[in-house]
Amino acid sequence: MAAADKLRLGYIPYLNCVPFFHFLRESGFTGVYISGVPAELNRMLQCGQLDVSPSSSFEYARNWRDYLLLPHHSISSVQQVKSVLLFSPVALEELDGCNVAITGESATSINLMRIIFREFYQLQNVSDSVPEKMIESLIRQHKPALLIGDRALQLAADCPADMKIFDLGEIWYRNTGLPFVFALWMICRKSLETHSEELSLLGEQLTLAREHFNKQSLNIAISVARKVGLGAESIVDYWQTIDYHLRDDHLCSLKLFFSLCKKYRLLDEEPELNFLNG
Repeated sequence: MAAADKLRLGYIPYLNCVPFFHFLRESGFTGVYISGVPAELNRMLQCGQLDVSPSSSFEYARNWRDYLLLPHHSISSVQQVKSVLLFSPVALEELDGCNVAITGESATSINLMRIIFREFYQLQNVSDSVPEKMIESLIRQHKPALLIGDRALQLAADCPADMKIFDLGEIWYRNTGLPFVFALWMICRKSLETHSEELSLLGEQLTLAREHFNKQSLNIAISVARKVGLGAESIVDYWQTIDYHLRDDHLCSLKLFFSLCKKYRLLDEEPELNFLNG
């Protein structure tokens, strides 16, 4: 099959995706990877430049008629997530009237933060914006900011002592008792016309890839530790923190998140959850 005809899979270059991708080719995947941060992959899925990708759950809600979900797989947290962090010089209750700097890399994390402020802390006047300066420099200047992914992990390990760190996954769990689903495996509906067989095999390939990964996670962590500036043991601990399943409690959490997004006019409607072969 020519490269142009192969299944195009979005690849997020964050540590939390390594368990899916490290052994995916050895598990039977024959398509091509297209790399990008979550927001970039959202746009590529929406305009048909990707066939399937782990992508923001908020993107699914925003354009759910264009997608199907791959069953059984997600990027979620149960209690802490460790890589979606709000850094603040003051307690969350004191942020009303403040502006929070954001990277714009993940629509889900940004809207989760907005829900947390409004629903759990009754803060109606917290704004957010993407600054011109690097987020890390603002945090070192004691400005409130949201960081996600490897950058959040790295800064948390070297954060100014007088800055507070709030884990959004932990706050969601504390208030709902549910895991939080940051990313879903989303399929562009149009891709079923040309890639139905490859897409039907992908779920099992992802399962096999994670099974292989779990047996060698420490060695893999050692190999990537220097690149990301974190210790191997902390990387393994992070991987063990992430929940990669998609079960009934995850779906219940998704529905709650989407209903709160509609309540606060972050979404126009609540989406249906439609699955491949569902």
